[in-house]
Amino acid sequence: MARGHLQLVTHPTLAVERARRSPARRAVGWRLGPLGFGYLAACVDMVAILISAIVTVALRVAFFHGGLAGLRTGFDVGVVVAVLVVLIGLHNGGYTAVKYADRAGQFARAFPLWNVGMLAALALGVAMREIEDFPRAGLALFYVVGFATLVGGRRVVCDALAALQARGLIARRRVAVVGFEDQIEEMRMPEDSVADGAEFVCRFALRETDASILEDLALAAAAIRLHRVDDVFVALPWSRPDFVESCLAALAKLPVEVHLALGGPLRGLRRAEVAHVGSVSGLTLTRQPLGRWQQIEKRAFDLVIASLALLALSPLFLVVAAAIRWESKGPALFRQKRYGLNQEPFRIFKFRTMRAMDDGRVVKQATRGDVRITRLGAWLRRLSIDELPQLFNVLIGDMSIVGPRPHALAHDQLYVDRLAAYSRRHNVKPGITGWAQVSGHRGEIADDGAMLHRLEHDLYYVDNWSLWLDVKIMWLTAFSRLTHKNVY
Repeated sequence: MARGHLQLVTHPTLAVERARRSPARRAVGWRLGPLGFGYLAACVDMVAILISAIVTVALRVAFFHGGLAGLRTGFDVGVVVAVLVVLIGLHNGGYTAVKYADRAGQFARAFPLWNVGMLAALALGVAMREIEDFPRAGLALFYVVGFATLVGGRRVVCDALAALQARGLIARRRVAVVGFEDQIEEMRMPEDSVADGAEFVCRFALRETDASILEDLALAAAAIRLHRVDDVFVALPWSRPDFVESCLAALAKLPVEVHLALGGPLRGLRRAEVAHVGSVSGLTLTRQPLGRWQQIEKRAFDLVIASLALLALSPLFLVVAAAIRWESKGPALFRQKRYGLNQEPFRIFKFRTMRAMDDGRVVKQATRGDVRITRLGAWLRRLSIDELPQLFNVLIGDMSIVGPRPHALAHDQLYVDRLAAYSRRHNVKPGITGWAQVSGHRGEIADDGAMLHRLEHDLYYVDNWSLWLDVKIMWLTAFSRLTHKNVY
């Protein structure tokens, strides 16, 4: 049965006949291949950074009465940063059409790239004593202008990519699928895949008999050659290793990349890869949300922000603590057990806002008009000032500035049994603020549906962490109206 240019061939001899009647479509006119697109994207990054270096010097001359003597030094700094940014991007595989398919995500992609490039350039300049004459204000200005120009240039490339793809001027990977008919159908391939740079040109169904396997594979190989295929997916059940081995042996003779399709329970694993741990190899199904360098990056960010915040807010801490002690009897700080990373318990710090201090198997949530909340406590909760002592938890290492909000142990134990994915919240450190909170999911949890919405946002953060996302959540915490929704 043929659907467009996707052919599901169930008769082996028919495969070659259809391939002969429908030879691979050759590019008509000019087409930009993956290597050409990567070269173009890298050049745009480099040109954008060089332009920003020249603009920085021009702004210094125009508004800060800087001299033209710094023009050469400013241009040299731009060259070094541009080269480093491009090399880092190439190393991370950042110059592919897939990475430029999301226009809105370019800010988040460029943020760590630009910071690492700038830090590397500064370290190199200090080591070689080449930037001693370049003013510090000029470097700060270049940091801002360069980042803005880099993001702008990348978004232009995104728009150009979309326009080229719409006109068919981007060369796409030609893909074939070989396997049993049921497994091929499970793959649910699109009729035409443009945005991800793939074009499925042929599907070849093998007969499920030992006697026919060699004949079918020979005909499939002939069809793949005629279709000028780049990639072949083998859609066979892993319970038939004899068929898989025969298929891989036949396809190894072709100049193509061969991939074993993920079927059954592995179908949704988009980031699966082969892992080698010692002498043992296996398929990675899940991984830590943060790698080692990401953990270091996030911890450094937390320490800097928490330290600066405590220094700036120490007078406020003294005033609030004195006001709490003056209004009602009891300590100024409230400590309660919560679950943190790896579901390990810790003591969380908060300014006391209630007359009661529950910390047992039964913890009653705060509700609207709760008589346990003091008058000062209501004001502290409304402005989220009661959460500020958790900065000490961040310095200790129990919490992060941003992460899923920790719940009382009694509530955690309740929802671990009710919601299957709930425990995944503990795969990262809990935070003072989080993606769920800035999205309006705060306050009392009235039912499982409310918790499910909060959980969905928490798991999005766990699966999509980036330093830029932390910065965005901190900004929304301070300025978004949704952050203060349902606070009482």
